[in-house]
Amino acid sequence: MADPDLRDVERRMDGAVEVLRRELAGLRTGRVSLSLLEPVMVEAYGTKMPLSQVATIGAPEPRLLSVQVWDKSLVKAVENAIRAADLGLNPASDGSLVRVPIPELSEERRLELTKIAAKYSEQAKVSVRNVRRDGMEMLKRMQKAGEISQDEQHAWAEDIQKLTNDHIKRVEEVLANKEREIMQV
Repeated sequence: MADPDLRDVERRMDGAVEVLRRELAGLRTGRVSLSLLEPVMVEAYGTKMPLSQVATIGAPEPRLLSVQVWDKSLVKAVENAIRAADLGLNPASDGSLVRVPIPELSEERRLELTKIAAKYSEQAKVSVRNVRRDGMEMLKRMQKAGEISQDEQHAWAEDIQKLTNDHIKRVEEVLANKEREIMQV
C-alpha cells in the first residue's frame, strides 16, 4: 500500500503563500522598497526587458529610489517605463541616473492599498483551498483503487485539513503584517 504524497500538497500550499509575499512586496507602503520597481518592463533593444536587466536599483534615502542605467541611450525609455507602470511615481533623470522620489501616502491611498492586499490574500486562500481539494480527490481515488482503506483516507484527510488550516493562518498573518506596514505613518 502506497502512502499519498502530502509533501507535494504542502509544497503547493507553500507556493501560494510565497506568491502572496511577492505580490505584497510590490505594494507600496510609506517606506521605499527596491521590489517596488520589479514589475517595470523597459522597451530596450527592440524588446521588453525587466528594469533589473538594464539598470541597478538602489535606495540612497528613505524616500528615494535611484536607478543607475547602464546604457545612457536607455535613460528616456527607463523614465517612460516607470511612469507607464502606473505606480504613481514621477522619475527625473540626471545623466545616466534616474531619481524616483517616493511621495507620502494619503490616508485614502493607504485604505485602498489595504483593500488590494486583502484581495491578494483572498486569492492565496483560494489557491490553498484548491490544493486541498486536489489532495482530497487524490485520497478518494486511492481509496477507490484499493490503495488505502477508508480509515486511512480519513486520517490522511485530517492531515490535509490541518495543512490547509496552517497555511490559511500563515496567509492571514502575512496580510496582517502588510496591513500594519501600510497603515504605519
